[in-house]
Amino acid sequence: MDLPALVTLYLELESEMVALKPVWRLTDGMADPIDQTLAAAMHGADRGILIGEIDGAPVGFLAWRDTALLPQAAGAKAAVIEFVFTTPAAREVGVGEAMIGTFLTDAETRGIGLFDAIVPPGHRAAKNFFESSGFKARRIVMHREVP
Repeated sequence: MDLPALVTLYLELESEMVALKPVWRLTDGMADPIDQTLAAAMHGADRGILIGEIDGAPVGFLAWRDTALLPQAAGAKAAVIEFVFTTPAAREVGVGEAMIGTFLTDAETRGIGLFDAIVPPGHRAAKNFFESSGFKARRIVMHREVP
């Protein structure tokens, strides 16, 4: 996939998320410059990006990273879904499910059996999506802003 198309998808995700929570771009999104951050994620050793397509056209992406657990886990890692996005027209047709299925299978082949997914509060569709894939809440991060 070409990087400009991935940047376009990411910016669409960012717009959607900022509409829900304006601070998202500053706290939970990707670091600027976005194109460089996405390029690094595409080629990282412990991270990657899967592209969802319909008829060869990119309509979504899933960005993941592997992260080490605490020392008492004896070197075990968790695979973390940082972002999953499909364009509104591509939702509920199986693109997201295909991406998460590929992600889970790939992580399991790397010996990973613990998975996390980051879901912003108030995003019921994302929560339902992950729950339908067997995820459940493990931790909630609370936030407060001073006006």
